[in-house]
Amino acid sequence: MQEIQKYTLQALLKSSAECFGDKTALSFIDIQGYTYRDLYVKARELSFFLHCSGIEKGDKVAVFSENNPNWGLAYFSIAWMGAVNVPILPDFTEIEVKNILEHSETKAIFVSKKLMARCNLETFQDKFLIIVLDDFSLPFDTEHQTIERFLRERLEEALHFEPLQVEDDDLAAIIYTSGTTGKSKGVMLSNKNLIFDVIQSLTLVNINSEDRFLSILPLSHTYECSLGLILPVMQGSTVYYLDKPPSASYLLPAIQKVKPTAMLTVPLIMEKIYKSQILPKFTGNKVTKMIYSVPLLRKLLNRLVGMKLYKIFGGCIRFYGIGGAPLSPEVERFLHEARFPYAIGYGLTETSPMIAGCSPAETKLYSTGYVMKDVEVKIDNPNPETGEGEILVRGHNVMKGYFKDKLLTLNAFTHDGWFRTGDLGVFDKDRYLFIKGRLKNMILGPSGENIYPEEIEAIINKIEGVVESVVYEKKGRLIAKVHVNYDELEESYNNLKQSAINWQNQMQSKISDMMVEIQEKVNKQVSKFSRLSLVVEQVEPFEKTPTQKIKRYLYID
Repeated sequence: MQEIQKYTLQALLKSSAECFGDKTALSFIDIQGYTYRDLYVKARELSFFLHCSGIEKGDKVAVFSENNPNWGLAYFSIAWMGAVNVPILPDFTEIEVKNILEHSETKAIFVSKKLMARCNLETFQDKFLIIVLDDFSLPFDTEHQTIERFLRERLEEALHFEPLQVEDDDLAAIIYTSGTTGKSKGVMLSNKNLIFDVIQSLTLVNINSEDRFLSILPLSHTYECSLGLILPVMQGSTVYYLDKPPSASYLLPAIQKVKPTAMLTVPLIMEKIYKSQILPKFTGNKVTKMIYSVPLLRKLLNRLVGMKLYKIFGGCIRFYGIGGAPLSPEVERFLHEARFPYAIGYGLTETSPMIAGCSPAETKLYSTGYVMKDVEVKIDNPNPETGEGEILVRGHNVMKGYFKDKLLTLNAFTHDGWFRTGDLGVFDKDRYLFIKGRLKNMILGPSGENIYPEEIEAIINKIEGVVESVVYEKKGRLIAKVHVNYDELEESYNNLKQSAINWQNQMQSKISDMMVEIQEKVNKQVSKFSRLSLVVEQVEPFEKTPTQKIKRYLYID
């Protein structure tokens, strides 16, 4: 790990340029990207332009774009001059973008051509500076038109531009979360929050200048930005970006080209691979289904599939990080038995984001690993029988607070400075942390029992034909909304398609039977107080956050 003089993004960028010079830092696949020296020089030039445009230290500058090398360049240019990054998720709506720009008091925005229409920029052109991220053109500047042209005219000044010194505690970013509770919040992260979290993450997993990252998650999310951009830049790794959405037909050939050694993902990606490509091969007929049900034979088959999966991911992967949402226990068991180099991490935007994790070699089933060095975690008000309680965190990775919301910030901390995660967890004897669910989601049973919807949902989601589910309480009854695999059902009733009415009736009858079957299967596997009273069909897929957590608040009656 390289030594940096200060815990700032400014110091990190300078140090990486000195250490790794001509090595590629950020790049598209098949296109020459930015070297570390390029990143440093161009970030300084962009900073000079921002300075000349009236942007000062502490001002807010938004970045609204899909992943690409210019995203990282813009991010470091903002950080270099001590301005504050405001990353905006690409799938935010026009109203959400407008609210963020206004609430954050943004003075400039880097926006991709593809997303310009969602900004309604004409209404903002008199309010702040607008830069097109794809080519750094200036759509409303008739004199210069591009930053490159501006710099040619003032090259000598740009070369000698020295920004104000950035300090560890200076604000580096405001991250607006979509959350699962409906209201976006502006999480304030300092330079030290981010750099400290990255350094501590490296005590869990060794990343170096030989590593190749393939970036597929939104950079505007702290998970990818901290661990998929800042961390590899600190270590001199190369990060590759896709120039199209990561569909299977495009992603798999890209993986073979890059042969990544490290990837950061959300559970949905591996869950889709397992449910659509792996599981059907073992449950397609009675013989293979019976063989797969025998633990010893299942482990052997999973190991064989694991070797193939390793090759599909390029044959060089040594760290496949999973975070952002809970991973299906069934899929994790497969990965564990397949000896695939996965590791699960735990954290929140408010903690920059990492709190706990481990290397693939140290992974323990259904755990998020152990707490990072120099970060404190304790379980608040633990259940005397189970040891479960709310996870509280204290350390240099914990946010400064919520932007312009003192009351929300006050409520997020205990009186003695511990951050309330809102997550329920428990430690085992080896100090591995296990997440039980969200405190707000927990349901209190009729006799005071703690019921965790996530645990019931995990059982439902294992049932054949189920895609996903949400469990909630209504008038003392547990209800499950279930979204099924309609394509699979249609295929099984394909022979009835000549009679459309017959087919539709049969389909609906099958779905009704499935709902009853799900209720019976679940109730046989859970305690009396966790039994479902009703299972209903959820026709449309559940709406999700960028990290693929279901927005539960939309589906609880």
